[in-house]
Amino acid sequence: MADVANSKLLQQVEGIQQVQDALVVLVKTEWNATVVDELERGALAVLKQYGIAAKTLVVPGAVEIPFAIQRCWAKSQQKPAAFIALGCVVRGGTPHFEYVCQTVTDGVTHLNLNLPVPVIYGVLTVNTDEQARERIGGIHGHKGEEAAITALKMMVLNEALNDE
Repeated sequence: MADVANSKLLQQVEGIQQVQDALVVLVKTEWNATVVDELERGALAVLKQYGIAAKTLVVPGAVEIPFAIQRCWAKSQQKPAAFIALGCVVRGGTPHFEYVCQTVTDGVTHLNLNLPVPVIYGVLTVNTDEQARERIGGIHGHKGEEAAITALKMMVLNEALNDE
């Protein structure tokens, strides 16, 4: 199991001043709203801490996240420096869980390979509601905060690569 304690993710974001005027767009789902709203709260708190502007788009479910990100990129006047996909898919008794998880994962991967900005995967794919709660400030940290830190680090990396 991945444990944020075994990474350097939560260390200070170096070079953040290079992206101070950036916009990050969060795309969150309506399903499992209590969990997803907490993911959003954590992400927004981190972005605010670093002085990064953010806005949130709401979609019905996880499958719709890639569409919203692609359309937002295509239609935005101010191009976002990153996107964060936020959702929570809880396993049920049918194969629907696998289809949803695979579809949103493939969609975010496709966007990462085709958009010139990072798309961060902040979608929880869990077996139980308890596992979801453990990932919004419980024993597995706060995945919304981690997604925002990842976005910041990828924005800095993207800016550095653009300067080369």
